[in-house]
Formats: sequence, structure tokens, C-alpha cells
Amino acid sequence: MATRVGIVGYGKIAQDQHVPAIEGNPHFELAATVSRSRNGHPGVPCFTSHTDMLRDTKDLGAVAICTPPSARYAIARDCLDAGLPCLLEKPPGVTLGEVEELKKVADARGLTLFTTWHAQHNPAVTAAAEALKGKTVETMRITWREDVRKWHPGQAWIWEPGGFGVFDPGINAFSIATRIFPGTLWLKEAELLYPENRQSPIAAHLALSGSAATGEIAAEFDWRHSGGEAWDIAVRTADGETILLSEGGSKLSRNGEQVAAQGPGEYPDIYREFAALLDAKASHVDVAPLRLCAEAFLLGRRTMVEPFED
Repeated sequence: MATRVGIVGYGKIAQDQHVPAIEGNPHFELAATVSRSRNGHPGVPCFTSHTDMLRDTKDLGAVAICTPPSARYAIARDCLDAGLPCLLEKPPGVTLGEVEELKKVADARGLTLFTTWHAQHNPAVTAAAEALKGKTVETMRITWREDVRKWHPGQAWIWEPGGFGVFDPGINAFSIATRIFPGTLWLKEAELLYPENRQSPIAAHLALSGSAATGEIAAEFDWRHSGGEAWDIAVRTADGETILLSEGGSKLSRNGEQVAAQGPGEYPDIYREFAALLDAKASHVDVAPLRLCAEAFLLGRRTMVEPFED
């Protein structure tokens, strides 16, 4: 029998990615959506609050939470208290403490909690991680540039405290870096560039250290980029091998040659893993990308730049 899933936060990512992945996986059935605008999926009940969905949806088996991160803890806690496994969009919460507490609650109730980092589910990322396994990294360079007006038009919440600013896309880079790096990564220095009229950074220059690194690890995040995205991670190992992940982790080049990596794609693979976790009554909670963001804000030197107007 398919697990009936409710989606809380029926926005673009839910419509474009979660629904097709659910409908393409025989282990799942879309049971309900929650949208404050009442913009739900055709033929599926739509509620304006998760509490209404929990009360009125028959045989609900799991919940995918796709709201902005500031709302996730309270919603996930209610769902876990109602006995429902939870899948959390990235980032899983605003703070490490929130995610830690949700994990404790899930474990105490024997429920699955799955923190998803969609970029990690690219087949090219898995192939890069295998290629770097057991290696020593000489250098790693992360470049993550895009246009905020294209990807977050009119979304005021991203500029508020807890909205992450440029770390909203940058955490995708961190999720890939922590997946492929053959050891632990941590922040060493950070410069965060804040528009004069905003509470979150629009760009960041970061220096990291790693347990399996001998040289520089650097990252640059920038939301002021126009003319196309630049989502690249370039690695050189101590034995002279080069790895380049480009287009957000979807393409892999090894020693200058393209490598074909096979897999179902990001969100189909997320729901494949969710099904396996539900069957095993297990959880997968990964906070490494969120920890790097927290360290950047903790260590960051603030530089003020020109105001940003959407």
C-alpha cells in the first residue's frame, strides 16, 4: 500500500519537484497540500494550515515540509507529535538546535526524520565523492554566483534574520562540498557583505579548513551575478587529479574529461531514499551544511555595501 504524503508549503519547489517525484514513485501517493493562498494540486485536498490537514486527512502516512525554514520546526514538531514521519526540504531548520530536538523527538517516537539536500542526490555528486574517497585534497574552490532577482523575486523573507540571504543558495554548495570532501570541513574566516538596507548578506568570501586538506579551501557566494549562473566546485588532489563539478553538481569532469554519471535525478532519488528509510524505520539527519552556515555567521566580518532594491 502506498504511503499517503501531505505537502506543507505548496510553492514552486513542491510543484516542480516534489509532486512529480511522488507521482513517479509507486511507494507514495499525494494525499493533501497546504497553501495559505489555497493554490493546491488539482484533484487533491488543499488546506490553509498544517493543523487542518492533520485533523482532516484520512490515512496520512508522511509529511514533506517545504515551507521557508523559519516555520519548519513548529510544523515538523506537530507532525511528529501526530505520529507522522517527516521529510524536510533544505535547510532543515534555522538553527542546529531545532534539528537536534526534532531528531530526539523522532527517535523517541520511532519515526523517520529525513533532512534532504537535493544537490547531494545528483549522480555526478555521488561519482565525485567516490573519486575523492581516501584522497588528500590539495585545493578546493567553490564558486556560487546567481541573480537573486531571478531566483527569489519579491521574497522578502530571505533578507530577514533566519532567511539565510546568499547562504540560501550557498548552502547547496556546502551540501555538495561536505558530501564529496574526504573528511570534515570547517570555517576558518568569513567576510559577509550586507546591503545597507537588509538583515542578511548578499555575498560572502569564505576560507575553510579540512581534515583531509593540505592547501587552500575557499568559497565565494554572490547574489549580484547576472548573465547566467556559476555553480562550480573545483578540486585538485595531492596526487595531481582534478575534479570539477559544474551546473550545481549536475556535471562532472575528471582530469579534464566529462564523466557520464547515471541515476534517477535529484528528487526521484530523494523519494527513493525516503521510501527505504520508512521501510527500515530509520532516519537520516545531516546537519553538516547547516553547521558551516552557522560557523560563517559566527566568524563573519561584516562589510556594508550598497542598498538592494528588488
